[in-house]
Amino acid sequence: MSKKKIVAFAGSNSSKSINRELVKYTLSYFSEFDINLLDLNDFEMPIYSMDREQQHGIPEKANLFRKQMEEANAIICSMAEHNRSYTVAFKNIFDWSSRVDLDIFKNKPMLLMSTSPGGFGGGNVMNAAKAFFPKCGAEVIETFSLPSFYKTFSEGEILDPDLKEELIQKIEVFRKAL
Repeated sequence: MSKKKIVAFAGSNSSKSINRELVKYTLSYFSEFDINLLDLNDFEMPIYSMDREQQHGIPEKANLFRKQMEEANAIICSMAEHNRSYTVAFKNIFDWSSRVDLDIFKNKPMLLMSTSPGGFGGGNVMNAAKAFFPKCGAEVIETFSLPSFYKTFSEGEILDPDLKEELIQKIEVFRKAL
């Protein structure tokens, strides 16, 4: 029997992404799964516009991103927040991918997370994603927001015991849905 497959990503293209660090930490609780950790830089495309779509069609990288979602049994992502919304890198991939059809996440269970240096922990982008991702095929099982990243996370670990326990509990609920 083959292992269940989790596709994971951070909604950031930064080489120093704190959301990627949170995703990697979370994935350490899923060692028995086949993990596919995506890098949004591998899906970089021209900025979406209707003119580009009409002239050149959908870029192959949009189809590749969708294929990764389709092949997974579950999705773990942590959304980075820029100016209280999605990063341009994620939004562009999302925009191109949605042009095929809006069911980007293919009705897969999702653990949706966010973090930021501030005390709200990416709460604005979390709220946007919680509201919109289900319309795009995500079955959001649990959410977790890590506030004040540089105070609560260091050397690959959540330092705050209450926040760590909260995430572990949410991971267990998510695992039961798989």
